[in-house]
Amino acid sequence: MLRHEFQPGRLVAGGFLVLAGVAYAGDAGGLWEVPWFAVIPMVVGGLCLGGAAGVVAHAVRAGHGGRGRHDGHGGRGGHGGHGGHGGHGQRGGQGDPGGHGPGPGRHIPTGAGDPDSPY
Repeated sequence: MLRHEFQPGRLVAGGFLVLAGVAYAGDAGGLWEVPWFAVIPMVVGGLCLGGAAGVVAHAVRAGHGGRGRHDGHGGRGGHGGHGGHGGHGQRGGQGDPGGHGPGPGRHIPTGAGDPDSPY
């Protein structure tokens, strides 16, 4: 059982960031010489390729239609469920699957439709 869904965009972007770190570590260790500006294209290119991989992965998942998970836990993006990845030291409780936002029974007032609302 997977603990989380595979995210190829993060893998690609992380790989390029590791590559940039290895390039600077080799330079610091005296193994090779890296100009100060050489890492910028690596990082920017890696982030762009990671973003493209994420968009493609999202399109592939969205193209599957109703063949996704139906066990009540869903994925990210408001598919309901219990828990998820705990963000910022929080444990994802019932409600938002990402562990962010208000917990169960909490309400964020928006003031929509109420002219006297301070929000």
